[in-house]
Amino acid sequence: MNGLYGIESAVLLAVYIVFLLAVGLRFFRKDRSSADEYLVMGRRLSLPAFVASIVSTWYGGILGVGEYSFRHGLSNWLVFGLPYYLAAFLFAIFLAKKARKSRLHTIPDQLFNAYGRKTSLVGAFFVFITTVPAAYVLQIGVLTETAFGIPLSIGVIGGTVFSIFYIFSGGLRGDVLTDKAQFILMFGGFAVLLIVLVSNYGGLSFLQSNLPATHFIWRGTKSASYIFVWYFIALATLVEPSFYQRCFAAKSEKVARNGIFIAIAFWAVFDFMTTSTGMYARALLPELADPIAAYPALAAKVLPRALQAVFLLGLFATVMSTVDSYTFIAGTTIGKDFIWRLKGGDITKHSRFGLVLAGILAVIIALYFRSVIDIWYIFGTLGTCAMLIPLGTSFSDKWRMSARMATVSMIVAPLVALIWIVPNLFWGVEYFFGLDPIYPGLGMSVGLFVIDKLSVEFK
Repeated sequence: MNGLYGIESAVLLAVYIVFLLAVGLRFFRKDRSSADEYLVMGRRLSLPAFVASIVSTWYGGILGVGEYSFRHGLSNWLVFGLPYYLAAFLFAIFLAKKARKSRLHTIPDQLFNAYGRKTSLVGAFFVFITTVPAAYVLQIGVLTETAFGIPLSIGVIGGTVFSIFYIFSGGLRGDVLTDKAQFILMFGGFAVLLIVLVSNYGGLSFLQSNLPATHFIWRGTKSASYIFVWYFIALATLVEPSFYQRCFAAKSEKVARNGIFIAIAFWAVFDFMTTSTGMYARALLPELADPIAAYPALAAKVLPRALQAVFLLGLFATVMSTVDSYTFIAGTTIGKDFIWRLKGGDITKHSRFGLVLAGILAVIIALYFRSVIDIWYIFGTLGTCAMLIPLGTSFSDKWRMSARMATVSMIVAPLVALIWIVPNLFWGVEYFFGLDPIYPGLGMSVGLFVIDKLSVEFK
């Protein structure tokens, strides 16, 4: 093998793949044709399963976290940690119980109930583009290339196929079953690496002696305005499809709300491990050419072969837990919220077709952009601008927008953001007026909301 890792890692990964295949084959022998069973597990998702599933699903960008921690140190927590904890807390307080109480299957179902079919279809489009897991299958490709020297394209395609095999037949139940194992693997892998690092090199004093001072400053080498913008980007959590899906599937409203509170604590622990590990990577591998490989390169340097295999499996599990969940949401969006809503028929059958389509599109986007950050940034910004205000207010009779204005907002607001994005993306032009695209996009959405409320008030 030409990668960083040896035969032990390849064997353990092969065992893991066999496990995924076994899960898929198990569900092929069972009938999951009921839409309620296939999409939301019959609404029987327990608290432990809820926590394990949502924690592992929402942390797929592990290589990006490694890169940022390597470059900027503790600032990682203020960019990829705290803003998202706050947003998740707001979701738990204001939306989790309402989502479970609605007894719906998808976000477009909620938009349909609140605003009608046109708005629902527009919302389905944005749910789909934000959940096609291109950024995550790209990371699988990077991992296989770094670890084993396998060409990126083969890793991307293979990772996509294995990640959706078991949800094709098992639906959300298959997704949650594997998420439990992936939860254990992701925490176990980083715990092993961090323990070895502290034991062999020391703790905080070692890092302070071997890292730039900026790694211990709250903003790292970035400006305060750069840090601040992530608190707006994190608002995407309030329209995060995987949060709604788990809440729709929860046993009760209490499980939905408390599950997110508990998940926040687990994310904080995991962020502590990933940020610390990224900083050790910078201290021990200061000349590393590509910081996106910080975690696998560090493990290859400091761990014995057997533990390298354990850690690498944890990395794969962290990414694949997001690939399967997002592919499932994207597939069911195509199946239920487009095909079924337009022409009826078998929701489960339509959703399985959607899974295949979402997988193919994820591979194409990943191999075209080849940048995790670009994929996150573009599609995340558009989805947040489109849905934050119309969806967030749809649960309240008092604050809900009119159907017509909700549809207009979901089209115009992301269009404004796209106008900001395109010149920078294709020609490297600075953003108009120096504003990040999410500001004018959300500003337009808020402005249309205010106009809508005032027009109602003055009628």
